[in-house]
Amino acid sequence: MDAHAYLVGLVGTGVTPSLTPPMHMAEAAALGIPYVYRPIDMSVLRLEAGDIGEILDWAERLGFDALNITHPCKQLVIPHLDHVDPVAAALGAVNTVLLGPEGRRGWNTDTTGFERAFVNGMPDAPRRNVVQLGAGGAGSAVADALTRVGTEHLTIVDLDPARAASLAEDVRERRGTDVVPGDPADLPSLLAAADGVVHCTPVGMAEHPGLPFDAAHLRPSLWVADIVYRPLETELLAAARAAGCRTLDGGRMAVGQAVDAFELITGVHPDADRMNRHFHRLVNEHEILV
Repeated sequence: MDAHAYLVGLVGTGVTPSLTPPMHMAEAAALGIPYVYRPIDMSVLRLEAGDIGEILDWAERLGFDALNITHPCKQLVIPHLDHVDPVAAALGAVNTVLLGPEGRRGWNTDTTGFERAFVNGMPDAPRRNVVQLGAGGAGSAVADALTRVGTEHLTIVDLDPARAASLAEDVRERRGTDVVPGDPADLPSLLAAADGVVHCTPVGMAEHPGLPFDAAHLRPSLWVADIVYRPLETELLAAARAAGCRTLDGGRMAVGQAVDAFELITGVHPDADRMNRHFHRLVNEHEILV
């Protein structure tokens, strides 16, 4: 086994309670890989998003092997990198940076993480016509993944029509898929015609409880995927299951992106099922503590 001891950081605001560092370290321990992963919380350190270049400098000097990058630096980090994977470059967002002799290299494992989650969690789900709620950074990653798993017609709905239109145009031009913006007022009819819906907004998080749309629009033939994972059982997923829908919780994407990031960092393919068990144990422990 590789004797190299890895030093990894998670950069972003409010990342101290993140489950990603302990999930990575638990898998590394299971594989016998020395691995230390610590949050670099910009809120605690009183750093601004524009400081990301300095953070990369510090990380290199301190011997970090890699950084995971989250809000608000996924876009801002790109000008400070020497090489960006084509998928991440097209998305305009990087969440995994490797530091080493080859320079600073960036990838986006949010999009591959959702792809992994969907393929493993809903392998036989129909996906020709899908509605996506949310056109932010996470929505961009998910929309790209949906085109790769076979979605032929994707409607992106956001409270900001200009943002939905911009993302739809971007994905359509890059992927050649039929991607269009949708009006929130038309959501009932859009859902009625869809095979499935992916929820990519903060609604349903512990800090933003509620449903993103009326549960009356759910039906057994509609599958529902949520990228929110704190809590895993969002109000949307609970309502969807009650309506007889197939569901995909946000934990699968959280684990999927961690699996891909871990392999990029170490060169070792982790056990995805074991990482999923690590993740659910950590979620349960957190819920007990709070």
